[in-house]
Amino acid sequence: MYKLMRHSWIKHLDFILTDLLCMQVSLLIAYLLRYGELPTMSWEYKYWGVFLVLMHFCIVFFTECYSGVLRRGYLQRFKAVLKYNLILVSGMLAFLFFTKQSYEYSRFMLFIFFMVNCILMYILHVMLKSYIVKAAKAGRNSEYLLLITKKAMVQDNVERLLTNEYSALKLKGIVIIDEDLTGHKICGVPVVTSFENLFEFSKKNVIDEVLLNARDARIEELTNKFLEMGITVHINIDRISSRMPNAVVEEINGFTVVTTSINTVTTRQIVLKRTVDIVAGGVGMLAAAVAYIVFAPIIYIQSPGPIFFSQVRVGRNGRSFKIYKFRSMYMDAEERKKELMAHNKMSGLMFKMDDDPRVIPIGRFLRSSSIDELPQFFNILKGDMSLVGTRPPTYEEYMQYDYHHKSRLAAKPGLTGMWQVSGRSNITDFEEVVALDREYIKNWSLGLDLKIIIKTALVVLGRVGSV
Repeated sequence: MYKLMRHSWIKHLDFILTDLLCMQVSLLIAYLLRYGELPTMSWEYKYWGVFLVLMHFCIVFFTECYSGVLRRGYLQRFKAVLKYNLILVSGMLAFLFFTKQSYEYSRFMLFIFFMVNCILMYILHVMLKSYIVKAAKAGRNSEYLLLITKKAMVQDNVERLLTNEYSALKLKGIVIIDEDLTGHKICGVPVVTSFENLFEFSKKNVIDEVLLNARDARIEELTNKFLEMGITVHINIDRISSRMPNAVVEEINGFTVVTTSINTVTTRQIVLKRTVDIVAGGVGMLAAAVAYIVFAPIIYIQSPGPIFFSQVRVGRNGRSFKIYKFRSMYMDAEERKKELMAHNKMSGLMFKMDDDPRVIPIGRFLRSSSIDELPQFFNILKGDMSLVGTRPPTYEEYMQYDYHHKSRLAAKPGLTGMWQVSGRSNITDFEEVVALDREYIKNWSLGLDLKIIIKTALVVLGRVGSV
């Protein structure tokens, strides 16, 4: 799925929330320095905290205080922080004057607040920028872009895409249509594959988005193939395919493009979904802790070894991560899997069998009640998974994927999803699993997630399709 509004003010939400917290801390420090004690709930200045929040968001919406916040040097940052605080304090003084309350409040405390907030905000801005730059260089939270262009245009294209060093969109590599330059580098960015091997490379590597910037008769064919794989496609505005779902016009580092994807979501939706994940993750970890106390001794007695089972799984667009579960099988389960492949009731790339002999006695209960999956709430808190999503495949399964199978990785994998609430034990065709996952991604909404969560609760309580 593709997140809209990459360039909106909301992209600086980290700075906005940091400043909001900063001013509340500065207000407490100012009161403490002025009166020698911390404020109580009956404190007459408690309304200042509310007013500061209102003033903060007024400044955010009506000024350009966060424009270019990551590109500022030390002196520019100091000037911006000083300007912000002058506007903030001026607004507070104007409010007190017009409401005839200025005589009730300490101007000296307001001066202390101004000084403390300037210093604290400046320090936090410098630290936050440093963290963001390090995270960007490490590739954390990055979206990986593949550039497809022609040899005559590649130098200019790459230079333009590299102009914003703080962008979350990272140039993964280059594919040149009219010549095989695999192994060469353009401005430090590698030509990763030939045009003939383009889709094979995209299938086996982490690619979130593709930029098509070449006049070529195959643009529509390329677009449709990438959409089939669940990869977002940006097409330079004068190189447009005739059929593009969820098309929007936007700008990427100087390129005006039409973007098409399997589905598009807004930042508001992403924030709300992540908020639900964090809340659910916290509650789930408490449940996992209780389950550990109860079941860990039983698991160890029945099969001595680690209580938790971990395995590398493949997440959004091919990213790998380690998934966690309560161990429900004997220690040699993975080795014995090869012997049991003849009993696999799934047609396709997944493995599942009835009365699996590798499962320990307590493991059957853990699986039927889905208690074995509680440690995955840790994956949800980390951001590797979501509460609702698609089933994360093993690396072995992923390496056998056909092109259209990868589309089910266009969203974060989930603890539950369409497959889990559709009678997962009764579905034996892998293509049907893929179809359910594609249906979820194409029709995703917060309302659909809520329906799946409710259905999951009913399935777990009824122990339907969970063994």
